[in-house]
Amino acid sequence: MNLPNKLTMARIIMVPIVMALMLTGHNIWALIVFAIASITDFLDGFIARKYNLVSSFGKIMDPLADKLLAFGALICFIEVGVVSVWAPMIIIAREFFVTSMRVVAVSKGKVIAASWWGKIKTNVQLFAIIFALLIYTSEPIIAGGLIWVAAIFTVASWIAYIFENISVFKD
Repeated sequence: MNLPNKLTMARIIMVPIVMALMLTGHNIWALIVFAIASITDFLDGFIARKYNLVSSFGKIMDPLADKLLAFGALICFIEVGVVSVWAPMIIIAREFFVTSMRVVAVSKGKVIAASWWGKIKTNVQLFAIIFALLIYTSEPIIAGGLIWVAAIFTVASWIAYIFENISVFKD
């Protein structure tokens, strides 16, 4: 297993650690582990491209690891009462929808690459979660608001993917 794939697997392993820390009130440690996990996302892609270590495993597991990390934190924010289920559900629904679009596209011999909207959405989600982790016990309303900002960017990305890839829906 190459280094980028090891970083991806490390990120997956960090998901339950972040969740356990959040749910037991160890906010700063949850923030630190989440931030480290987020950094591995940038590192694994950079290393894979720079050293030509892109693999089929990485193409599948890297985005899965990203989603698990974000979903884990979002679910914990619901559990601790920072945000209602609606913002996380919007975010999760978009991810399932776009992933499904990609599967349909592949079955038709097409590839739906990540758009700049998708990249902005991912960064907004990660930063919203990081800042929410930093303040959610002292400022839960602001933390919840940050998650809603991420949900708004997620919807914008969702709409962009639909319009940019509408041909996927045509037989």
